[in-house]
Amino acid sequence: MTRRPAGHRPTIEDVARRSGVSRSTVSRVINGEPKVRAEVVEQVRQVIAELGYVPNQAARQLVTHRTNAVAVVADQPDDRLFLDPYFDRLLRGIRRELALHGAQAVLLFLDEPDDHARVADYLGGGHVDAAVLFSLHPGGRLHEMIGRLDIPAVFGGRPLLLDGDTVRAHAYVDGDNRGGARQAVRHLVSLGRRRIATVTGPYDQEHSAAERLAGYRDVLPDAPPELVERADYTRQGGTDAMAALLDRHPDLDAVFVASDLMALGALEALRARGRRVPEDVAVVGFDDLAEIAEATDPPLTTVHQDVGEMGRLMARLLFDRPSDLPSVVVPTRLVLRASA
Repeated sequence: MTRRPAGHRPTIEDVARRSGVSRSTVSRVINGEPKVRAEVVEQVRQVIAELGYVPNQAARQLVTHRTNAVAVVADQPDDRLFLDPYFDRLLRGIRRELALHGAQAVLLFLDEPDDHARVADYLGGGHVDAAVLFSLHPGGRLHEMIGRLDIPAVFGGRPLLLDGDTVRAHAYVDGDNRGGARQAVRHLVSLGRRRIATVTGPYDQEHSAAERLAGYRDVLPDAPPELVERADYTRQGGTDAMAALLDRHPDLDAVFVASDLMALGALEALRARGRRVPEDVAVVGFDDLAEIAEATDPPLTTVHQDVGEMGRLMARLLFDRPSDLPSVVVPTRLVLRASA
């Protein structure tokens, strides 16, 4: 038996020589290509195990055109992405699922004006095998090229285009935003509240803000526009929006806030105005992020959606779905605590 020099790393030529087949046959076995006889596949795999051969990843990529990298594209400033517990859970779910498939997440931000062009070029340049995209705003270069991407892509949330339509070329994973909002507002109505306001998210981003507002209006179709205040899914945005609502309607007795982080800000504004929760104003949030909802004073009644599972599903669809698999809408449910 031929001995390898000490420290010699087995090569594909070593495997071919020991197996009695050509180098190209070994390459086809390694890459899982068809038309190799089963007995040859078994023989080559046995030699690979005996020699401890590890395929050269760079060479494999040249053959298979795979990078084992998935772009995770977020249209958010990096400081908000890492400070917002919603995005933290979403990213953890994505990374965990990618790891199960031996893939690495490449996190790309759309923060500066020229980032859309840079990221669009990156996605089209063969650097990644697939992409997960969330919090995208309509009208950017990414939206222009999404339908032409030749890599699998999944959206986190149902994305909006400039005309209000949605992207149909790729799958998405979203929570039942409209149904969850209806549950929240119906609960407030059941408590006997009559002046129910809402703090909604930005209309120019994911479909979630429009859907949560639609759920509010499903239950309260005659609510005046003055009871609706738009914010930006941030704590400060919730504080400012709640203050504006109180300025216009100091007699309001309930508010549905379209995210837990904004609800945290809304509670602070109510406290600053001397409003008791829930005695004077009942508050319901959306997301059920435990680090917020269980820590507020009082603890926050909110709509639960499994954000980590949504992240996992986004990544899983890249690997599992046939081309005709429909997008996934994750159920929501109301979690009762002390704020309403």
